[in-house]
Amino acid sequence: MTTFRNPVLGGDRPDPAVIKVGDEYWMTYSSFESAPGLLLYRSRDLVTWEYVTAALPAPVGVTFAVDIAEVDGRFFIYIPFIPAPWSSLTEPSIFVIHADAMEGPWSEPIDLGIRGAIDPGHVVGEDGSRYLFTNGIRRIALSDDGLSTIGELEHVYDGWHYPDAWITEAYALEGPKLLRKDDWFYLVSAVGGTAGPPTGHMVIAARSRSVHGPWENSPHNPVTRTTDAAQAWWSRGHATIVPGPAGDDWWMLSHGYENGYRTLGRQILLEPVTWTEDGWPVGADDVGGDLDAPTGAAPQAEPARWTDDFSALPSGERWTFHAPGPGEADRLALDDGLVLAAKGTSPADTSPLVTMAPDHSYEIEADVDVLGDDTEAGLLLFFNDRLYVGVGIDGARMRTYFGGHPHHRPEPAPAVRRLQLRIRNIEHIVEIHYREPGGDWTRHGLRFEVSGYHANTVGDLLSLRPALYATGSGSARFRSVTYRPLS
Repeated sequence: MTTFRNPVLGGDRPDPAVIKVGDEYWMTYSSFESAPGLLLYRSRDLVTWEYVTAALPAPVGVTFAVDIAEVDGRFFIYIPFIPAPWSSLTEPSIFVIHADAMEGPWSEPIDLGIRGAIDPGHVVGEDGSRYLFTNGIRRIALSDDGLSTIGELEHVYDGWHYPDAWITEAYALEGPKLLRKDDWFYLVSAVGGTAGPPTGHMVIAARSRSVHGPWENSPHNPVTRTTDAAQAWWSRGHATIVPGPAGDDWWMLSHGYENGYRTLGRQILLEPVTWTEDGWPVGADDVGGDLDAPTGAAPQAEPARWTDDFSALPSGERWTFHAPGPGEADRLALDDGLVLAAKGTSPADTSPLVTMAPDHSYEIEADVDVLGDDTEAGLLLFFNDRLYVGVGIDGARMRTYFGGHPHHRPEPAPAVRRLQLRIRNIEHIVEIHYREPGGDWTRHGLRFEVSGYHANTVGDLLSLRPALYATGSGSARFRSVTYRPLS
């Protein structure tokens, strides 16, 4: 029998939303401060996934957990946006986009007028009416076309309360996902907090004969949870349950932090679901190691090495902007590589171009060419605007960053406008190398330890990602970038 190992999609991909369309599964996840956002992936076996498109070229705000729905052959993604410095929003607001096919094209976001709520979960009730559930757990009716609301949010479910002795971050009832099976509506939610202690986040279930309740909690709750910090995956939660490829099997996709590697963010986990004789879903005790795969699953690919020579403009599959302002994509041009117009005064406010690093150990190389005066450009490992490490050049010197600040120690690098930079991250120990084209590599005089670059340190639910940046008034050319897994 074919086996698989988690994650089924590595790197920071929190809050998976999944829908089965015929024999295919479609999935997206919270894109937070990235643009383009809501990257859509397709699979036939729940184990191997291929990128298809980005449904959200220009987010309205920070993109939290979404839900995907299909009604009468039309597809919908319900999206909560959170205010950001680059957004006009003043409070959390739920929008919707729609399309005739999952491949798109997707509409512009439509404001549903739902304020102060996140984590929408769509369901069609027993009477054919449509509803959204949100964190809380609250519910609001939708119009028949799903593009507007009827009435106001109302509280409908108090959740399942775990023993107070359990070590969690916060109760935080959120992430409702609804499914219908055997004339029951199942409400699958998350509690315990999404980061914090390893044993915090968990999945719970309730059911009702009607979307109007009353909701009965499962006597087998939680459906899944990290019960011990020694387990391979921490903070498992925010799940979607779907029927499997075999037709009589069920599976759950959730997110979790890898033990010891919170820097990689919340990764997508797959686990089997069994149904008890009294009709309740139960997940796996542990999702580490080799697990039996769904019927017909293809073998998982080895960690991928790649090179981008920028013969075309970047797509969301590999590169996204962090904290993008309006028209961020206009900063990009092709001219013997990728030309990135500079922005801001430091890496913190430059909206760097970031990529996913799903491996424990890896190296990334970039050929950097500073164009114009008053410009600095370089290569980083970037968590957020307060936490990053790396180097940049401006033609006169190399500047080193650690902990989100310039380092006081000067590096005697050549005063040139073009330099090849390499960052090597070996299980959180970071080395930096540089050379002129065709020359020998020189190791930077400092090494850095970055295991603390994660959500529990600074609060943001992000990950440590390689990044290209250009700050100042000019631009920079990146002739190529190469990523190599070293695990």
